[in-house]
Formats: sequence, structure tokens, C-alpha cells
Amino acid sequence: MQLELTTPALLFTAISLLISAYTSRFLTLAQLIRQLDAVYRKEPSAGVLEQMKNLSYRICLIRWMQIMGVLSFILCVFSMLMLFVDKQLGGQISFAVSLLSLMASLIILIYEVQISVDAIAYQLQDYEDRLRL
Repeated sequence: MQLELTTPALLFTAISLLISAYTSRFLTLAQLIRQLDAVYRKEPSAGVLEQMKNLSYRICLIRWMQIMGVLSFILCVFSMLMLFVDKQLGGQISFAVSLLSLMASLIILIYEVQISVDAIAYQLQDYEDRLRL
């Protein structure tokens, strides 16, 4: 199979948008941690500490999502370079690894989103329990 120079370039937009979305998630969580820190300093509680632990773990996952996304981007560029200098096999291999890196990034995203949904469900359950009393 012959890989065209433009094929890896098709991923540029998608990867850039993903990295932008990951950065947005990161900034939102960082802001939330700062707010929770202010709340905890005024009135320490185990619940706030658990939320901060959850957010810290999610930030770690987002960092890995970003790393895998950037790695995918770099490998796409390398793949284009290899194809440009007519090294078809090198271009194909680096493009395949780029796709695997992108897939890893998306798998981590699914896991991070699930943790986020679980945290929201836990929070909502707390309010539902209070309403029943």
C-alpha cells in the first residue's frame, strides 16, 4: 500500500482540536482545585479532600492525554517528512504509531470522562440523600 504525503496531514486538524480540548479540561480542573483549596483552608473537610484527590488524578490523566496527543502530532510530522524524502516504510511505520498514540489518548479520555461522570453522580446522590431526609 502506498501512503500519500497528504494522508498524515489529514490528522493535523483533529489532533490540534483534541489538544485544545484537553487543555481546556486541564484549565477548568485547575481552577476548580484552586476554588476547593480556598474552601478547604476556610473550613477543612474530608469531602473536599476527596474531591481534590479525584481532581488531581484527573489532571494526571489529562497530562497523559496531552502527551499522547502531542506524540501523535510529532509522529504525523515525522511521517510526512519520511514520505517527503521517499522513505515509504518509515512513513508508514511512523504514521501507524501516530495513530496508536492518538488511540491511546482517546482511550485515556474515555476513562477520564467516566471518572468525571462518577464524581458528578456521587455529588448528585449526596443531594438526593439530603432531600429524602
